[in-house]
Amino acid sequence: MERIETPDVVLVPLRVEHAAEMAGVLSDPALHTFTGGAPLTPEELRARYERLVAGPPGWRNWVVRVREEDRLVGYVQATIDGEVAEVAWVIGTPWQGRGLATASARALVGWLTSQGIATIRAHVHPDHTASAAVAAAAGLRPTNIRHDGEVRWETVA
Repeated sequence: MERIETPDVVLVPLRVEHAAEMAGVLSDPALHTFTGGAPLTPEELRARYERLVAGPPGWRNWVVRVREEDRLVGYVQATIDGEVAEVAWVIGTPWQGRGLATASARALVGWLTSQGIATIRAHVHPDHTASAAVAAAAGLRPTNIRHDGEVRWETVA
């Protein structure tokens, strides 16, 4: 996997060593309001990252490094199956509202498109207006399809 760079953020391929810093980034229970679950301990996150890094080639995961502060602030991910990718993004609470999720999602969608991915999808809780705004800014549009109560957003090349 390669780094994906923009003026504001760098998407760095996930490594197990990111778990300690990311545990702090993802420690706010409010991040789980729409997705469920609870923050993981550094040890739990490390074990999860070990699985993600070792996972199938279609599992692509990056941490988001904000250039201005030179620190990790969240992650993006894509699960690629043929010419279809399912994407997601999370930015830690202290860094929300600064356009970092939008910059990261746009960079990810752009990279996927450059790799020949024809269809890019995200699933957004219908009440999560911030995430819907990120999906729209990344070029995805809502569909009438629901999955586990979430709206499928999609772009097709």
